[in-house]
Amino acid sequence: MTREPEVLVIGGGATGVGVARDLALRDVDVALIDRDGLCGGTTGRSHGLLHSGARYADTDPEGAAECLAENRILRRIAGVCVRETGGLFLALDGDDDAYFDAKRDACDSVGIPVETVDPATARDRAPGLSADVERAMSVPDAVVSPSRLVAATALDADRHGATIHPHAPLESLTVRGERVTAARVGGRLDDVFRPDVVVNAAGAWAGEVAAMAGVTVAMQPTRGVMVSVDSEGIGPVLNRCRSPADGDIVVPHRTEAVLGTTSVPVRDPDDYDTPRGEIETVIDECAAMVPELADRPIVRHWWGVRPLYAPDEADRGGRGISRGFTLLDHADDGVDGFVTVVGGKLTTYRLMAESTADLVSDWLGVDASCRTADRELPAVDDPNRLDRAVATFDGAGPADVDLLDVPE
Repeated sequence: MTREPEVLVIGGGATGVGVARDLALRDVDVALIDRDGLCGGTTGRSHGLLHSGARYADTDPEGAAECLAENRILRRIAGVCVRETGGLFLALDGDDDAYFDAKRDACDSVGIPVETVDPATARDRAPGLSADVERAMSVPDAVVSPSRLVAATALDADRHGATIHPHAPLESLTVRGERVTAARVGGRLDDVFRPDVVVNAAGAWAGEVAAMAGVTVAMQPTRGVMVSVDSEGIGPVLNRCRSPADGDIVVPHRTEAVLGTTSVPVRDPDDYDTPRGEIETVIDECAAMVPELADRPIVRHWWGVRPLYAPDEADRGGRGISRGFTLLDHADDGVDGFVTVVGGKLTTYRLMAESTADLVSDWLGVDASCRTADRELPAVDDPNRLDRAVATFDGAGPADVDLLDVPE
């Protein structure tokens, strides 16, 4: 049976599911496919930080302001998907005072609430901090459950008419007359879609999807390791206040702390090295902030691959510069009705989806505005229902598995 939705979204991470939700709320007939369960790529393999924007305030004020705005939106609409923790930026003995001052001033300029606190106050908020902590400032970071957030977003998309298809890998795209006319899908569906518009939200695999349409999307994925250790009571998110480097963040989860991360370019997002040395480096560096982390049992570790767009990475000059998102209209490449969205951060997934849905709506002549910032996601006051949705969409990722009650 051939399926004929107006829009086919390829990719079931936060951005793809966000696009499906946004379009469905505009009464667009939309279908979404993913080769695995939802949240199986970059989204589900993150550290679960809901950015305040402070990390980017000094290098990309516009991107930092986007993070802050989306942080506040998700706090309003995502319920138990978000846990209020606050965050601390910490300068240790030997760290650059000028960097700390520049970070604080940049937060003030962007409008990020920031408060300089003395080391004793910081230790009250985060027991176990190193005696080497000399300066600290608080920012409104938080922790997000990627699996629950994606499941809630998918529930809302489904509620408004979208069809969500996990374990439905894209096998080919057919281009005729400068338009994608068909998408062959395998797995559980084994079917053909004939959409009016195709959205490529495949993350680190976006280049492979684009190539099926004869289009080049130059990706520069980078791998990063996360290490979850048995640890309670840390309190806030901890950020090392220095130029971004390996092992500069600790994200507190329910009974664990996620330590991150590294950033190493890879050629293939499905096939890359996972050296043990990176795990040890991350633990050692994070233990500089909280010494007891060096001795805590490792519960699990995982690598994620960031979906970075190569031209943007070249312009930004590498690690540490805010990674915004890129929206590519492939009409410029001779293929109408085909768009790719890459880059960005989990915190800004809703904004990425809105921008993509705006473009698609223009193409389709849909006169409806975005409603996703003002509508609470479904089931976000009911963790059990959310976890059932995670199971339904096979969307449990390693980032928050300690939080979920999902049958194995």
